[in-house]
Formats: sequence, C-alpha cells, structure tokens
Amino acid sequence: MASPEIRPFRIDVPVEEVERLKRKLRDTRLPGRPIVPNAGSSFGPTYQWAESLYNAWINEYDWDSAQAQMNKVPHYITTIEDINIHFVHARAQSLDAIPLLMIHGWPGSFWEFSQIWGRLSCPPNDKDISFHVVVPSMPGFCWSDWPPRAGWTLRDTARIFNTLMKRLGYDQYMVQCGDWGHFVGRELASQYTDSCRLIHCNFSPSSLPEGVEYTEREKEVAQRADDWLENHMGYAVCMRTRPHTIGLALHDNPMGILMWVGEKYNEAADPKTQERPFWTTAILTTASLYFFTDCIMPSMLCYYENAYHENFAEFALRPENRIKVPFGYTSFYWDTEPSSRRAVERTGNLVFYRERDNGGHFAALESPEGLALDIRELAGQEWPKLG
Repeated sequence: MASPEIRPFRIDVPVEEVERLKRKLRDTRLPGRPIVPNAGSSFGPTYQWAESLYNAWINEYDWDSAQAQMNKVPHYITTIEDINIHFVHARAQSLDAIPLLMIHGWPGSFWEFSQIWGRLSCPPNDKDISFHVVVPSMPGFCWSDWPPRAGWTLRDTARIFNTLMKRLGYDQYMVQCGDWGHFVGRELASQYTDSCRLIHCNFSPSSLPEGVEYTEREKEVAQRADDWLENHMGYAVCMRTRPHTIGLALHDNPMGILMWVGEKYNEAADPKTQERPFWTTAILTTASLYFFTDCIMPSMLCYYENAYHENFAEFALRPENRIKVPFGYTSFYWDTEPSSRRAVERTGNLVFYRERDNGGHFAALESPEGLALDIRELAGQEWPKLG
C-alpha cells in the first residue's frame, strides 16, 4: 500500500456538519398523520415507521460512534481515469489469503459490508480461508467521484474496479456482489476473466425455461417478484427518467433521503431483520452517509444508464453477458427477486448454489454469517483449481 497512487483516507465529517444535520432535522415539520385514516402500508411505508425513524435520528442515533466503527478498517483514495475512487482495504495476515472485491448497489454503500469484512479478513478459526477484502464506493457514492459524463454505465465501473484490483497487486481475484453490484460483477466475470477468476452473487435475476413446472419455492418467490415489479417500482421509474428532479429535491433534505433510502430497507429485507434494533441503525447510518457526502443525486445514475428492472433477466441471458468463470449464487428467500438453481444456471457457469430461508436483499448486513460461510465454501471448492 506504499504507492503514491494510493492515498490513505480517514472518515472525518466535521462537527459543524453533524450539528447542521441535527438542526435541519429539528426544523423539519412532519404532517402528524398518515395520508388517509388507517393508511397502513398501502401508500408506502407506514406513517408510524417514518415518525419513529425520524425521532430515533434526532434523539438516539450517534454518528460519532458509527464513524469510529468505520475507521477501524483502513480506507484509501486512488485516482483511476481521472476519477477518485474511495475504498476499504481490509487485508488478511495469511499469505494464502484470496483477494476479494465486494461491490454494493443502491441504496447501499461500502458500509453495507461492515458486518462481514472482519469475518472474511480475520476469521476466528485459523484454518478457515481468509480474504484480502476490497470494498470500493461506486462512482457517485460516498467519497468516490461522480460519474464524469453522461453514458457512464456499470461496464465502465467494472473497468475501473479491475484496474483498482491490479493497482493493489491483485492480478487475480474473486468478486462478491448484489443489487447493481451484480451487473458490475457480471461484466467482470464475462469480460475480464484473466483477472476475475471466481464470483459469488446474492442477487442474480434470471428466468426459468419456458414450460417448466414451478416448485413451491419458485411459485412463492415469483409471486413476490411480480408484486415488486407491479407495486414497488415508483422509485426506480423516477430515478431512471428524472434523476435531476428527484435528486435536487432530496439533495439537502435529510428527511427526504431517509424516506427514499429507508423505504427499500423497509421493503426488501427479511421481516425478522426489520424487527432488530440494528436495522434502525443500518437505515440511519446509510441515510447519514448519503446526506454528508451529497451523493443521493449521483447515486441515481445507475438507474438512468443501465438495464431496466423488467429487463434484468433478459440482460443476463445474452451470450455476451454470460458469466464464464466459476459462479456461485445464494438465493435469500426475502430478496426482491430470488432466483432458483435452474434459472441462474442459464446465465453462467454455476458451480455452487444454496437456498437460505432467512435474509433478504441486503445479505451482507442481514446474514453476514451465512454469506461468509457460502463465500468460503465456494472459494475452498474452486480457488485451488484455478492454478
């Protein structure tokens, strides 16, 4: 890491900015009631949920504690193609550790992997496989620069991240990804196969072959995926058509950011996850990161410049997007679009598949133990074969 190209970075949000956030929250006037009596969740997250998060952000949430936790791992900045890229680099002590690039999506951030990077880089059992964990902030998120031009796609991000791994000395590496990160990982695993040698995904939208009879699990998750596409896509339509409009509206609006980001954490997680006090912290930390780094608007560009949700499965089936390297997938039951083995195997060289009944879209936050286990199992099975 002693390269002049790689600069140490420490998260240090000025005290006056933290106070400004609190002041803006205190000056926010909530409507005091739902849109109609007994609205429940028919019109979006419940009013009670929003009010409780608002009160927790003002009265209970401790940004200083969250920031201190983030700074327990090394952060860096490097410039690639004139773009500053922020990343965490949690190195393992083992000489045999596997380089692992972990890629977030929206409304995630590098912090989405905060519960797992220690489990992977410093396993409690010395016999377990360890990893040199690299977690970049995608362009437009947190302390990475905004995409530098119109037409910047996740394929461009894949190229940047491949350069990042090589700059760190990792000529060959493994990838773990979900949400929009899946499409960055899919590009790496289809077009950069000399360096990206193995991939694990916890999100991989795929379609079943025509005419097959669905299993019970496939029926259940298909119904939920259909409901997601029919009733929960308003946010995506806004961001893929009018990111300036909604981006400017939310830019300096902490309650707006909280609702826009928090809704997904409310809808796309395992219901049991949502009952944990930690989930309130997860939502408020993510909203705070988006507010302090002014990234809510540029984070929307992944929706504007890439495939639409209803075309995800078709995108994965295109020959040029087929994953060529060994490919592992964990299907978390409560994800927005959980896939099954016979669907996912149509999109790549699937060598590892597991179904988990707990956990949802934010696997690294919701089920870090299970996800770490699956990553290790896949790596133990395939990495020694790669030579």
